[in-house]
Amino acid sequence: QVQLVESGGGLVQPGGSLRLSCAFSGSIFSIYVMGWYRQAPGKRRELVATNTSGGSSNYAESVKGRFTISRDNPKNTVHLQMNSLKPEDTAVYYCNAKRNTHTYWGQGTQVTVSS
Repeated sequence: QVQLVESGGGLVQPGGSLRLSCAFSGSIFSIYVMGWYRQAPGKRRELVATNTSGGSSNYAESVKGRFTISRDNPKNTVHLQMNSLKPEDTAVYYCNAKRNTHTYWGQGTQVTVSS
């Protein structure tokens, strides 16, 4: 069974940076498409970024140029580097692993952008 554990959330001022990490276990990391999603209060969960082991990345328009997703296959870890953070980036961020019809979620980590 795939398990995902996020870390790295917290409180940051507007314009600041945070790096989220997600540790993957329970299967072969490299065959999964890894992603980050977020859910703000009162809103639906939305895609932030995805990454394949072949190096292809996809980003939501709202984070392009500010966020970078990366994966470390030997360490079974995926990261989300978030720069130039805005108050509207405040949300619970979830790590996601997907392969065919199988989808797994982490427990989420809170990111709050506020002065």
